[in-house]
Amino acid sequence: MMFEKLQHIGLTKTEAKIYLMLVDISKAQAGVLSRKTGIHRRSIYDALDRLIEKGLVSYIMENEKRYYIPADPSKIQEMIDSQKNDIDEIMPTLLAKFAEQKDKQETLFYRGTEGIKTVFADQLETGKDIYIIGASVEAETHLKYYLKHHTDKRVEKKMTIHALYAGTKGELDLEHANIRYLPQKYQSLVTTNIYGTKVAIIVWLPHDPVAIVMNQPDIARTYKGYFDLLWEIGVE
Repeated sequence: MMFEKLQHIGLTKTEAKIYLMLVDISKAQAGVLSRKTGIHRRSIYDALDRLIEKGLVSYIMENEKRYYIPADPSKIQEMIDSQKNDIDEIMPTLLAKFAEQKDKQETLFYRGTEGIKTVFADQLETGKDIYIIGASVEAETHLKYYLKHHTDKRVEKKMTIHALYAGTKGELDLEHANIRYLPQKYQSLVTTNIYGTKVAIIVWLPHDPVAIVMNQPDIARTYKGYFDLLWEIGVE
C-alpha cells in the first residue's frame, strides 16, 4: 500500500523501494540496498541522487564509506504542500489559457425552439452585425413571440442584419436590416448566421429545428467570404 502511495505522489518505483527500505533498516550503503531490493547498482545510485535532490535521502560518512539515511517522513508532506503551492500559483494562468482556447474552438449543438433561442441570445451577447445566408421566414414560425424581443434588443445595440434571402421582396420582414435577394429556386431549410468569430448553421425542421454553433475565427472568416461573394450576386 505505501509503495503505491509513494508512486502516486511522484516517486518512481525504484525511488519508492529504496526509500521504504531505508526507513526499515535506518541506513545502508548502495551495495546493501542493491542486494536487498534486487535493483541494479547503477540504478540504485541514480535513484539515490534523485532522492537526495528531493530531500528524502541524505548520507553520512563512516570509515570513509558512504551510508544513506532516510529523511523524516514528514518531509513527504512538505513536498506535497510545496507541489500544491506551485499548482495554486499557476492555476489561474492555466485556467485563463484553457478558457481562451475553449472560446476559440468551441462547437455546440442545440435542438428545439429553446435551443434556437439560445443561439439568438448568443448573437445579442456578441453585439456584432449578423450576416445571414439563406434567411428564412421559418424563424417567425418557430420564434414568433421571441423575435420581437430579439429585434428590440438588436436595434438597441445598433446591430444590423445583412441578409441574403432566396425569395420575393416583401416576404421577409426585418427591422434595421439590409436585404439582398437571390432566385427563389435557392430557398432552403438551412440558414447560416455569421457573427463575430462564430458561425451558426440552423436547420429549420418543421417540428424540431436544430443548430450547430462553431466559435472558430478561421471558419467565420471563410463563411463571411462566401457571404460577400453571394452579396455581390444578390439584388436589392
